Amino acid sequence: MTTRTATTAVAVHPLLAERWSPRSFDPTRTISDEELLPLLEAARWAPSARNRQPWRFLVGRRGDTTYQRIFATLMSSNQLWAGNSSLLVAAVAAEFQENGTPNHGSAYDTGLAVAQLSVQAHALGLHAHQMGGFDPDRLRTSLEVPDGYRPLSVTAIGALAPADLLPGDLRARETATRERRPLTETFFAETWGKPLPVRYEPEIPPYDA
Repeated sequence: MTTRTATTAVAVHPLLAERWSPRSFDPTRTISDEELLPLLEAARWAPSARNRQPWRFLVGRRGDTTYQRIFATLMSSNQLWAGNSSLLVAAVAAEFQENGTPNHGSAYDTGLAVAQLSVQAHALGLHAHQMGGFDPDRLRTSLEVPDGYRPLSVTAIGALAPADLLPGDLRARETATRERRPLTETFFAETWGKPLPVRYEPEIPPYDA
C-alpha cells in the first residue's frame, strides 16, 4: 500500500507528516461506531473563539440516505472516487452568534474542527480527503440546512486502497511527489514577504512521540 510521509524541513509529529489526502478508498470497508465516535469527539473538542463551537456536521455512512444526498452534491470530478469512501461528512458553520450578531470566525473555527477530525482519522489508521468541490446550495436544500448556517466542505473518510484502482489521471496524482511552498515563502517577519529569520539545525534528532 502507498505511504506518503512528507519530507519536512525538520521533524514533526508522525501523525502530521504521514497524513495525506488520498482518492483511492476501499469500497468494502465500513466504519464501526467504535471508530466513528473518536472522530466526532476529536472535532467536538476543537478550539473555538469564546467556546462558541459554531460547527455542525452532517454524517453519512456509505449506503445510507445522508451519504447519498451528500454524494449527489459533489462535483463530477469528486464523484469519480468519493463514492468508495466509508463516510461523507459535510461541515457546516453557524454564521451568527446566539445574540444574532455575525460570527466572523465561524469558518475558521469549523476548519479547525475538520482538521482535528482528519488527524484523528489518521491516528485510527484511516484517511480523510477534504473537498471544496460541491454544491453548497444543493446540500442546504437536500439536507434541510437552516438559514444562518453555511456549508463549508465535505470530507471523505475511509481505508486506503491501491492507487491502481483509480483512473489514469487520478492515479498519477495519487502517487505524485508531495510538495509544499518553502518556509521562506510562507512565514514572514517585520514586513510582508521578508522571511522569518529562523536557524535550521539539521542535527536536531527526529521527533520522539
